[in-house]
Amino acid sequence: MSFQSLGLSEALLKAISKKGYTTPSPIQAKAIPPVLEGHDVLASAQTGTGKTAGFTLPLLHILSENPKQKFRPIRALILTPTRELAAQVYANVKEYSEFLNLRSAVIFGGVNQKPQAATIRQGVDVLVATPGRLIDLESQGLLSLKRVEIFVLDEADRMLDMGFLRDIERVMKLMPDKRQNLMFSATFSKDIKKLAQGILNRPVQVEATPENSTVDAIKQKIYRVAKAKKTDLIIKLITDGNWKQVLVFTRTKHGANKLVKKMISDGIKAAAIHGNKSQGARTKALAGFKSGSISVLVATDIAARGLDIPLLPHVINYEIPNISEDYVHRIGRTGRAGANGEAISLVSADETTFLRDIQKLIGMKLPVEILEGFEPDPNASTAPIKPGQNRRNQSRNNKPKGEKNKSKSNTTSNSGGRNRSRNRNRSNDRRSNS
Repeated sequence: MSFQSLGLSEALLKAISKKGYTTPSPIQAKAIPPVLEGHDVLASAQTGTGKTAGFTLPLLHILSENPKQKFRPIRALILTPTRELAAQVYANVKEYSEFLNLRSAVIFGGVNQKPQAATIRQGVDVLVATPGRLIDLESQGLLSLKRVEIFVLDEADRMLDMGFLRDIERVMKLMPDKRQNLMFSATFSKDIKKLAQGILNRPVQVEATPENSTVDAIKQKIYRVAKAKKTDLIIKLITDGNWKQVLVFTRTKHGANKLVKKMISDGIKAAAIHGNKSQGARTKALAGFKSGSISVLVATDIAARGLDIPLLPHVINYEIPNISEDYVHRIGRTGRAGANGEAISLVSADETTFLRDIQKLIGMKLPVEILEGFEPDPNASTAPIKPGQNRRNQSRNNKPKGEKNKSKSNTTSNSGGRNRSRNRNRSNDRRSNS
């Protein structure tokens, strides 16, 4: 199958060709036709499958058939959970619409709103946004969603994880009832299906890969190691392997900062991205990682959501996630576009239960290796750390002086009935990314 066979306009085909693409990915081949036909679509696609083009290409085709020459109301809204994903989606929209008479813009928090508002006043056909900044500008009367024809909810599963349910519901009320809706998610969980029922109208359901599958091109490995030796082991692996581009995941922001500090002291060029970092610092770190001036990028799960890093060779779980599905999302950042990739997880005794759950989810037992000098502690407890308790303690330790008795009310988030402790753990990153 070719892009020409999907029925896209010549202008879009020219932009696709300029990017060097010739054959649509499975999610693109399955999602583009029903979108062009005007159907609502519920799509499941893992990170790195080309899902963004799966909705941006047909969306741009539909809008270009009836362009607005003068006043340009917002006709398409793409809602994303994080700044990084919003920026990446916007970049794709700009590239694919290069030969079309369409205007686009992106808005997210953490930066001055004035340039964003000024761009919208000039007229925008396609708006990419995070929920917080979108609702903020709308409440100020700086934008209107009353003319939206196509609504895209991207990374819907992460939206729920981050507690954006009420924001989504609020945005829905700001748009006309008659519109086309597209919803993309890595999984079809019960919560996602429930959300889809309130948004989509008789949707076409498409799936690119089996739910929670891992890419065959990714070589996965476990290193059993004492918790106290994890930092030395990860530095040894990166140094001995002379790895030039490594994405490392930690559970906490404090852990990310601490690891980066140690790596830099050992001569490794590293940087951290997480919710406490300014947008400028995060953008600079990601740019350095892509250009090669930074070899190691250490990130928390939510901060890394939506990062587009082509041909990333190595992903390391400094701490494996306590939520099994996050393991699939993490390692899915390597092994893209037919390239091989390696995913390494450092597992201490107290993470044994998490590892067992991950292996059950992906349906395979991962190979285990123990390096001499980094053996696991035979006396360590295998009882899992309670993630919520661990992070609450971490948050308390990170508070500046004078804030020890500050109210904990701002750690609450809404997710439509999802596990409360899971959302408390992520609420700070949610606000920082919107």
